[in-house]
Amino acid sequence: MFALFSALIAAGLLLACLTGYMLENYTVQLRPRGGTGQHSRGEQPPYPAGGMDNIFWFLQVSDIHISKFVDSQRAPDFQKFCTETIDVIKPEIVFVTGDLTDAKERNRIGSRQYEIEWQTYQTILKKSRVLEKTKWIDIKGNHDAFNIPSLESVNNYYRKYSAFKREGSFHYVYQTHFGNYSFICADATPSPGPKRPFNFFGLLNQNKMAELSKLASEAVHSNQTIWFSHYTTSTIISASPGIRRIMSSAIAYLCGHLHTLGGFMPVLHSRHEHGTLELELADWMDNRRYRVLVFDHDLFSFVDLKFDKWPVIVITNPKSTLYSSPVHEPLGKIKHSTHIRVLAFSPAQVTSVLIKIDGVLIGNAVHIEGPLHTLPWKAKDYSKGMHFIEVQAQDKAGRTTIIGHKFTMEEVELLTFDIMASFILQSSHYIMLRVIFILVLLANILVIIVFRYLTKPQLKESPGFFTLANFSFHVFSKTNVLYYPVLLFTCYIAVGPWFIGEIVDGYFGACFVFGIVVDGHFLEGSLTFFIGILQLTFFNIPLICYLCWCLLLRCRGAFFRSHIKYTGWIRSVSMHIIMMGLLGWQVYACYFLQKTYGTVAFFLSPVRTWSVILALVLVCKAWNLNNSAIRTFKAEMKNCPYS
Repeated sequence: MFALFSALIAAGLLLACLTGYMLENYTVQLRPRGGTGQHSRGEQPPYPAGGMDNIFWFLQVSDIHISKFVDSQRAPDFQKFCTETIDVIKPEIVFVTGDLTDAKERNRIGSRQYEIEWQTYQTILKKSRVLEKTKWIDIKGNHDAFNIPSLESVNNYYRKYSAFKREGSFHYVYQTHFGNYSFICADATPSPGPKRPFNFFGLLNQNKMAELSKLASEAVHSNQTIWFSHYTTSTIISASPGIRRIMSSAIAYLCGHLHTLGGFMPVLHSRHEHGTLELELADWMDNRRYRVLVFDHDLFSFVDLKFDKWPVIVITNPKSTLYSSPVHEPLGKIKHSTHIRVLAFSPAQVTSVLIKIDGVLIGNAVHIEGPLHTLPWKAKDYSKGMHFIEVQAQDKAGRTTIIGHKFTMEEVELLTFDIMASFILQSSHYIMLRVIFILVLLANILVIIVFRYLTKPQLKESPGFFTLANFSFHVFSKTNVLYYPVLLFTCYIAVGPWFIGEIVDGYFGACFVFGIVVDGHFLEGSLTFFIGILQLTFFNIPLICYLCWCLLLRCRGAFFRSHIKYTGWIRSVSMHIIMMGLLGWQVYACYFLQKTYGTVAFFLSPVRTWSVILALVLVCKAWNLNNSAIRTFKAEMKNCPYS
C-alpha cells in the first residue's frame, strides 16, 4: 500500500508535467508564420534560382567515443569518414559535438582519461589530413571531462590532442560575400569533472551565462546564428535566464549526448517556444550517424545520415515545413523562387535527380556545379495548401536514394514534432527529478509518521488485505526499535553525505543529493536526485513493507522458521525472492561505488554500504522482536478470528 501510494504520487507528477508540456507545446506550434524582420527579408531578392549562389553547407558528427577496449572498427570507420566522406561532401565546417573519446575502464564501470584514445583521435585527423580540407571544430562532451580535476590538469587531453583546443564557450563567425554566419558554442562541461555517472548533466553557472549573453549579442547582425553544445538543453542546469532564452535568436541548436536513448528514440528533434530548432544527432559510436546542414539564401535545411550510404540528398528549396522557423528564416523567398534546388553527393557521378511533387514527376534536375542540381518551377502553382516533394537520386554505381518532405507557402499552423521527442528535449529534467524526489521522500516520511500517531484499527472478523496492511503499518510505526532507524535513515538521504571518496582521482569529496563538494567546488545536484528516487523506491519503501510483513507474522505468533505455514510456500518464497533481488541490487550499487570512487567511498557510504548492514539488522530484529509493544499487538491478533 505504501509503495503504491508513492508510485501514484510520482506517476501523477509525471503526468502533470507531460500534460503541462503538451498544452504549452500546442500553443507554441499554433503561432502564425512570419516574424516581422524575416517576413520583410523574405520579400527581398536574391531568391533561390538556378545558380550556385548564396549557399554553403557544413557537417556535424557527435559522440564518437573512440575506445581502447570496445568496437575496434569505430576508429577505422571514423578515419574513412574523415577521408572519403569529407572528400565527397567538401563541407566548409565540421562540428564535432563532444564525447570524442570513451574514457571508460575495461569493466565499463570506472572512468578515466586514456591518453591512447586521444592519440588515436589525433592520429586519425593527421592521417586523413582533414584539417587541411575543412574547418574542424571539436568540442568537449561529458566523457571528455570524466575524472579531470581542472582545466589545467595534465589529464585534460582535450587541450593537447583536439583540433580546436578551445576551452569554454566561444563565437565562431563564418564569413561569405553574401553575409556572416554565427556559430556559438555553449560549453556546459563541469570543472572539476567528476567520475561517472555524476556529470551526465551539464552546468552553466551565472558567470558562464553572462559570457553566453555577451556572445549572443555579438551575433545580432549575422545573417543566421546556430548554437551548438554536447548536451541537450534538457540536460543542462543553467542559471537565470536560462540557455533557451539566451539562444532564442538562433535558428537551431545542435547537440548530441542522448544516443537515441538506446534505440527507443532514433529521431530527437523539436522546436522551442521562440522558434529555435533543437536537433539532437544520433551517435557515431554505435549508429555511425552524421548530419549535413545547408544555408541556401538563409533558408536552413539538413538531413541526418548513415555513414557510407550514398547518394546523399538535401532538398534546400522548397524547404521542409516541419523544420521551418518563421521567426528566423525569410520563408517568403520560397514563393519568389524560380528553381527547385537539391544538393546530391556521391563518390560516383550522380546520373539523375528525379523530382516529384504530389506524386507527379516534374522532371530531372540539371547539374549546375559541385553537388547542386536545379529544376525550373512555377512556385505559384503550389502557393495554396500543403504539398509533398520527393527526390530520387541515382549515381553511376547504381545506388539510389529517395527522400521527401512536406512544404507550403502559406502562413499556416506549423507541423508538430513527435510529442515524446519534444518532451525529452524541452523539459527541464533536473527540476522534474528534484520535485519527484521531494514527493517520494515526503511520502516515505509522512506515511510512517502519520501511522505512528493515528489510532490503530480494531481487528474484527475476517479482516481483509487493507485492514491487515493498515494494522501492520501501525505495528511498525509504534515499534521504536524499527521506527526511529528507518525514519532517521530516510531523512539522512535528503541531508547527509551519501559517501565520501575520490570524486576525482587524488581529490576527495562528498556526494549529497543536492550536489557534490570536491576540491573547494560545489557541483549542483542533478542525476543524484534520480539515484535518490531509485534508492527510496527500490530500497527504502520495499524494506518498510517487508518489515511490516514480518511484524504482522510475528503478531500471529510466527518466527522466521515457522512463518511459511501462515503464508504458504508461494507467497513466502515470492516475497523473499523479491527482497533478495532488491538487496542484491543494493549490494551491486556498493560494488559500483567501490569500482567508481574507490575503497574509501565503499566504507564511508551510509546510503549504500551501511544501508545494507542496517537492513539486515532491522530484518533480524523484526523476526526476533518480543518486547511489550509486540506482545500487545500479538494479543489483539490472537483475539481476532482471522488468526
